[in-house]
Amino acid sequence: MNVRSLGYLGVQSNKLDAWRQYCTDFLGLMDVSSSDAEQRYRMDNQAWRLSVCKGEQEDLSYVGFEVSNGESLAELRARLESLGYHAQRDDELAADRGVIELWRLTDPDGLQIELYHGATDVSECRFVSPTGVKGFVTAEEGFGHIVLYTKDIELKKRFYLDGLGFRLSDTMTLGPAEVIFLHCNTRHHTLALAEAPVERHLNHLMLQVAEFNDVGYALDKAMEMDIPITASLGCHTNDRMLSFYAQTPSGFDVEFGFGGATIGPNWSVAHYNSASLWGHKRDALMGSTTPD
Repeated sequence: MNVRSLGYLGVQSNKLDAWRQYCTDFLGLMDVSSSDAEQRYRMDNQAWRLSVCKGEQEDLSYVGFEVSNGESLAELRARLESLGYHAQRDDELAADRGVIELWRLTDPDGLQIELYHGATDVSECRFVSPTGVKGFVTAEEGFGHIVLYTKDIELKKRFYLDGLGFRLSDTMTLGPAEVIFLHCNTRHHTLALAEAPVERHLNHLMLQVAEFNDVGYALDKAMEMDIPITASLGCHTNDRMLSFYAQTPSGFDVEFGFGGATIGPNWSVAHYNSASLWGHKRDALMGSTTPD
């Protein structure tokens, strides 16, 4: 059995006030925090999808991947064990995350991975975006996508492909870097891996909205709030997502997008030498091209 979706993310930062404004006033996420020690945000019927905790890391601190049920989770753990990856059951953490069962382990770069089933659904309390976002594309496709840096892409591929059961969508050459795009459901990619000699885990995360106008509204809002736009509105070559990129208080990016290709039974893997059909122009101060 394989993971079915990206369920939730945890970020560590010492800029909590800036993050709260960024998540609510710009991204349009619903603040459901219950304490000052941790911010939590909703984007659909799940109790929360994004957590921001106090810390000096300014990076992704953990990733939660959902499986269908307890039997599927047991099968996944057995496969990971056979490959030499050892997960530990954590009932206290499961209670904190609001899931039925949770096992944790680390990937080859030391990122905490949480495998779980049974996330809390709070559909009796309607999701209301503070900026009026009509809806985020989640459901079977999960949170969105993340692009991770790695110092050893072969080890990283073994963990996510052979261990967690991701499948290859396509590949891309971006300057000296090779980026691989992986799916676990119909979303073109839930995960992408880029080999680079950097100390942080996260290049960017992506949120997908259900209506294109919400991308435009968010772009206007970013400019009103003086949030750095790190890549202009554009269309990607591989997943055809219409999106722009904005810098978070922690320095990595959020891609805010609409549309995009989906994976079907007749999907064919391709290779690309450019990230975008048009747009996604980078600020000269921001450095190299952002992977899709």
